[in-house]
Amino acid sequence: MSGGTTEPVWVLADPRPGTANQALGIAERLGAPFRVVPLAWRALARMPWPWPTLAGLDAAARARLVPPWPRLAISAGRRSAPVALWLGRQGVRTVHVMRPGFGAARFDLVVLGLHDRPRPAPNVIEILGACHRVSAAVLARARADWAELAALPSPRVAVLVGGPVRAEGLDRETASRLIPQVLGRFPAASLMVTTSRRTGAEATRLIAAALAGRPHRLFRWGDPGPNPYLGYLAFADAIVVTGDSVSMLAEAAATAAPVFVATRERGRHARMIESLMDAGRVRPLGSAERPFPVAPLDEAERVAAAIRARGLLG
Repeated sequence: MSGGTTEPVWVLADPRPGTANQALGIAERLGAPFRVVPLAWRALARMPWPWPTLAGLDAAARARLVPPWPRLAISAGRRSAPVALWLGRQGVRTVHVMRPGFGAARFDLVVLGLHDRPRPAPNVIEILGACHRVSAAVLARARADWAELAALPSPRVAVLVGGPVRAEGLDRETASRLIPQVLGRFPAASLMVTTSRRTGAEATRLIAAALAGRPHRLFRWGDPGPNPYLGYLAFADAIVVTGDSVSMLAEAAATAAPVFVATRERGRHARMIESLMDAGRVRPLGSAERPFPVAPLDEAERVAAAIRARGLLG
């Protein structure tokens, strides 16, 4: 490696927050200084390239990838895999989250969700759900930052509303029945509701109408002011999540609250929900009679421990 000094860890940050946060969550648990290296690609660039390369990155991203090199690079998502492997050729140790698409054996560690059905390999670690940035310390800060939420009468139920990954908003039927379903399960609860960028305006309107007359706090995606999402997680006595968001499910499971899934899903989302149910961490909204004991799930910390144990930080 080149001489000089730099942070010992680089995070190759995909432009998609949900992907970048998986790598950032691991870096934050390591307790070592790290540098975030934003990645961006030229318009019409082929992605991902099936070999170690910086090809396709825009000029600003390429300019950030210069020595002195770190000891460890953490990447997430297929688009960042060629960049991480290029750094590996410079002598950098590499940890990749999610399927890289090619060259998995070349990484020092690959982090895969159990729901992605990983093949066992010496450099693969299986996790429940997904890595993220919601740690015990983050939740403690959120309780201080959002102390006003304590004024809502207990029990407080957080309702985290997503939407289909490749569709125009949550469908009308699901949006219309969501709040009645939650109130059927928690009739005396105060509801702390947040929508997401994928929920859509029509679904948000239906959810807001269903909350009328109930003690609640509603944050619509795009509302001005700070997002109370972390405060909701910190103060929730129970959490209801639509099953279409891997990140929201995993972040809800990091709390000490029981988590209930409000929608039925297919494919990898269904497999993720099933894996969390098998672990006793979540239940379907309609099937559980009462809150159930849980332990917070912090898979990013477990990955950080594996990185230390393998000596990847030097």
